[in-house]
Amino acid sequence: MLTGALLVLAILLVNIVRLDIFGYQKYSEKAFDQLTTTSTLKAERGRIYDANMKLLSATGTTWRIYVSPKVIREYEKESARRVKERLAEGLAEIFDKDKDTLLGRISDTRVLDVTVEASASEEEYRRLLDFLLENDLEGLVGTEAQSRRYYPEGTLAAHVLGFTGSDGTGLYGLEYYYNSTLSGTDGSYLYAKDANGLPMPNSYTAITQPTDGNSLVTTIDSYIQEVLEAELSEIVVNHSVTGRACGIVMDTRSGAILAMATSSPFDPNSPFTLDSLSEERLKASGFAEGSEEYKKLRAELMQLMWSNKAVSETYEPGSTFKIVTVAAALDSGAAEMTDRFSCTGSHTIGGWRIRCHKTTGHGSGFTLAYGLQMSCNPTMMAIAERTGKDSFYNYVERFGYFEKTGIDLPSEARTIFHELESIGPTELATASFGQRFKVTVISQLRAIAAIANGGYLVEPYIVDKIIDKNGNVIKAHEPSEGRRVVSAEVAKEIARVLEEGVSGDGGAKNAYVEGYSVAAKTGTSQKFDILDANGSSYLRIGSTVAFAPSDESGVALIIVVDEPQSSVKYGSTVAAPYVSDVLEKILPYLEYESSAPPSTFTTENYVGMNVNSAKSLLSSSEINYEIIGDGKVVLSQAPEAGVDITKGLSTVYLYTVSRTEGSVTVPSVVGMELGEANKTLAALGFNINLTGVKDLTSGILTVVSQSLPPGVIVKQGSCIELRALCTSFED
Repeated sequence: MLTGALLVLAILLVNIVRLDIFGYQKYSEKAFDQLTTTSTLKAERGRIYDANMKLLSATGTTWRIYVSPKVIREYEKESARRVKERLAEGLAEIFDKDKDTLLGRISDTRVLDVTVEASASEEEYRRLLDFLLENDLEGLVGTEAQSRRYYPEGTLAAHVLGFTGSDGTGLYGLEYYYNSTLSGTDGSYLYAKDANGLPMPNSYTAITQPTDGNSLVTTIDSYIQEVLEAELSEIVVNHSVTGRACGIVMDTRSGAILAMATSSPFDPNSPFTLDSLSEERLKASGFAEGSEEYKKLRAELMQLMWSNKAVSETYEPGSTFKIVTVAAALDSGAAEMTDRFSCTGSHTIGGWRIRCHKTTGHGSGFTLAYGLQMSCNPTMMAIAERTGKDSFYNYVERFGYFEKTGIDLPSEARTIFHELESIGPTELATASFGQRFKVTVISQLRAIAAIANGGYLVEPYIVDKIIDKNGNVIKAHEPSEGRRVVSAEVAKEIARVLEEGVSGDGGAKNAYVEGYSVAAKTGTSQKFDILDANGSSYLRIGSTVAFAPSDESGVALIIVVDEPQSSVKYGSTVAAPYVSDVLEKILPYLEYESSAPPSTFTTENYVGMNVNSAKSLLSSSEINYEIIGDGKVVLSQAPEAGVDITKGLSTVYLYTVSRTEGSVTVPSVVGMELGEANKTLAALGFNINLTGVKDLTSGILTVVSQSLPPGVIVKQGSCIELRALCTSFED
């Protein structure tokens, strides 16, 4: 018996030693965990600014609202006061919850706390505090401040900025690419708790302070971004675009992206809400709401809406690539701008008859410069053949098409091009005018910018510097000159020829901006991955690339329009005039000096003037006018003061008698030749402000949009803005 007792005692002693020495760490940690609770102290996410320190993305505060059923039960015991029902009623009203469900949850004492609202707004938080004070219920509802990402400019630059998830992690755009920079490091708050899991007073606590995230200062200029986005929206409406449009504005020397936009503007404050066009497509699908087909299509539309078309998608560049083809021929010595060529409307190579866009041909004996300006396909095929496939392929590589641009945005796509060994005569021919291979929009602009800046391939970038919360610069982007891809002489010569094509009678004339040297090239490509029932391509991509001022370093711009459904689908029509509009607005803003006076006139206030004085002012400004009545003083005028009108196309009406306000119905002039539209509108007394052309004699000018919609009734003398384009050529 004694032996048994000693054996038991020995076992106990061994276990005591084992637990005390070898299990000390393990069990002390378990005891510590049972007695303490750790709460995360969230680091504040960094902000995102534009180039002028305008706030684009920041973190605001929301509140988690919670209650402890055990605390409520103890309170009711001690105070002999029933509060659960009043609490449930008030919380349900403030946070739009079901009262009975909420009452059941806050009565369940098996849980430590119950979240009433995970992300309460400032207004809801204030209403809660008022409710608790009015009902003497302070201390029974917990509030926990937390971060919420918000975007004060709404949809502006949404595809660049991206958005965050509910946990604050970046999911798209800069928010995703720079997530670790923006996030910072969370801290923690450790405290002792009692048997009910509640904090114990005057007990052990330990705090690890969070490290807030750093902020981004981007190269995006909000004004230029707004201008670009507005033009893309107009393109989509005017040309019924089904594949979205996108554009980029870039500094040609540094590679800084001044604006980048895609025409599916979503609000990053509510990123899971479809844009209007996507919503229309979803409704038009005919799928029952909530069905699997409906959910699948909605998810696809949402992914498409978020996609940054300028970076993450590829397209066939078409004739804008001819700039690279000519650069390769000139730089390699295979051709000169003065070389002579001929075009009969097509060229047969490798057994295939390949057409020029001008089926009647460009004639014979013209120079390479003319062939580039007129976008002649046979000319491009001829110089590519001279260059040879090996050298041609080498220049495609030198211009950066076989590598990613390195732009600091996620999901950049890669060029899809022929393998060198698979390039035969036909592949070389079609590649020479930008068909049968695909590039990204950003890589195409990067390549053309190398012509604009004198021959250097730069790396495009979005973030200029990273700063801490006190504004101290942590890291700044240092643009490099980039590698040389063609000689300065070749780049300058191509820029000159492209500029002459815009200011003269070239295919890119619709990109003209009065007072500035603009070099541009338009392009229209077919989509061969989508065919009709006969196996033919029927969808088009119209684009224009430009840079200005072309005689010095400046900005480069590209606009790509995917699947325009309007009657005219050429890049010269669906993209070039909008490129012109963007440049017209941003070049003065960037303080590039114009060499030409404005072509528009802003009306003054002539009311109250002597008629002769008003006539003298209008005559000196070369403005047409008409006097109505025999009075000596101007009593009213049309248009009113401060309206922009186009010289030569508008008339200012001065009334010297009591004016009976006439009204006219706006006619539809879209599709008319400009002369016919002008006569129609002038006969009704409209004033006209004309955009889209540089002179009234350049080809067949057709009205493609009007500012006042047909059928509305307006005052006689009202000003209507017309956009007229030259539609006598293709590209």
